[in-house]
Amino acid sequence: MTAYTPPAADATAEREPATGTRSERRRAGAAAGDGPAGSAWLAFLLPALVALACVVPGLGDRQLWRDEHATWWASSLSWHDLGLLIDHIDVVFTPYYAAMHLWIMVAGDSPAMLRVPEAAATAVSAGLIGLVGRRMFAVRTGLLAGLLFAVVPSVTRYGQEARPYAFATMFALLATLLLLRALDRPGLKPWTLYALAVAATGFSHLVAMSVLAGHLWLVVLAKRRGDRIAGYAFAGAVLLGLSITFPMVAQGSGQSGQIAWNVTTTKDLTDFPETLFGSWTTGALVMGLGLIGLLAARRYAVLLAAWAVLPPVLTFLTANQLHLFLPRYLLFTIPAWTLLVAAGVTRLAGRLEPGARRGAGPQVLGAVLVTAVVAGYAYVAWPGIADAKKDLPTEPDYRAAADVVAAGQRSGDGMVFNGGMSERRAMAYELRDRKAPKDVLMEWTPQQNGGYGATECSRPARCLTGVDRIWLVSSIADGRPPLTGMNEKTAALLEKDFKAVRTVKLNHVLVRVLERA
Repeated sequence: MTAYTPPAADATAEREPATGTRSERRRAGAAAGDGPAGSAWLAFLLPALVALACVVPGLGDRQLWRDEHATWWASSLSWHDLGLLIDHIDVVFTPYYAAMHLWIMVAGDSPAMLRVPEAAATAVSAGLIGLVGRRMFAVRTGLLAGLLFAVVPSVTRYGQEARPYAFATMFALLATLLLLRALDRPGLKPWTLYALAVAATGFSHLVAMSVLAGHLWLVVLAKRRGDRIAGYAFAGAVLLGLSITFPMVAQGSGQSGQIAWNVTTTKDLTDFPETLFGSWTTGALVMGLGLIGLLAARRYAVLLAAWAVLPPVLTFLTANQLHLFLPRYLLFTIPAWTLLVAAGVTRLAGRLEPGARRGAGPQVLGAVLVTAVVAGYAYVAWPGIADAKKDLPTEPDYRAAADVVAAGQRSGDGMVFNGGMSERRAMAYELRDRKAPKDVLMEWTPQQNGGYGATECSRPARCLTGVDRIWLVSSIADGRPPLTGMNEKTAALLEKDFKAVRTVKLNHVLVRVLERA
């Protein structure tokens, strides 16, 4: 077995997994750690703080959208009702909903508090990119990659969203870092931690498990360098991680119909850089520079390419069967792109720094180049970050609708819903701390149905007996009649026995007051 030889003293030199005797691996691990512990703290903290600075301001300003309403609804259920829900739908989000249930018990369910865990996961992800880049290449490579990640507009967008995508990114990065450490310093503990990180990645989002394809390349590199146990240890750790998540995956395969609405077209593919990164400019810059960075990544090029490219390619090719080609499902690929960009930029900066004997000028020039890349990209990305904090333009303005209802309701009023934008759940959230009109058409609650949807009265005349004033909340607000698509019996009864006395048109939602004629 050959001993590991540290790379040359180059600011951009890649770190290799160590082989050889225990003492040799320990010395090589110190080299792979790239300097004193202070550099690790720097590589982690600076990107994490910048990510927090982007994500935390305005954390609760943007109103929740339909998927976040689902998070609130599921996470606010009793444990019994949550069990009924995941038995029918969203079993793949069970760990996330359970964790959010505990969080809501402690922190409450305001928009800001619902998003604090995701904001924290985003900051940790930026820091982990710094550590991964430091271990693969050098401290400033990790710093640059983490800082670029922190100012990607979509990172802010999903760092301010109560959904598990930021956690999928964080655990995919953690698994990568732990694998690098396990290959540097093999042992039961490092490989066990890696197996747990694999399981956590699967629990956060199944698509993120595709990062394992890139991990396999690291194991191939280790075997080429004489590590005889890397393949066996990797296989055992992955099998352990998969076995932990297998029950959830098995049950979730029977619930795949819940995302059958996601029909992918060629336009979705051409728009992918924009939707993944938050704007065309930032997406084109990162992907373009990332492709160039493949030439600088050297032995890690296959890992980063597989991490960045393989998941979107696979999900697009299987879109008609699995319906998983959604940019938010692929947020975890952004770190691979920023690592590629950082590898290319710092490699170029290293070319500008041929050695200390030539004086400080070239070193300063290289540092200026790295700083300029971060500053320039932040300047280009800033408008996208600001847009990411705004209400989604295609989502109904339920917050304003709830304000209209709360301000104008009277005792004995009822409320009915129409449309396909989760109106009942959204209004339940927006009116959760205020007295709301009775949901007069609901015969079976979502909890009783073990899902997100209620069952409405089969005999609406009976349910509307004694109700003389109704609030209609309809997402059919594009010029069509607001009762379009409603149950025929209910729509006919409302049109016959009630008349509209007030109509308020909001963004993609209409609020109408109906009084019995």
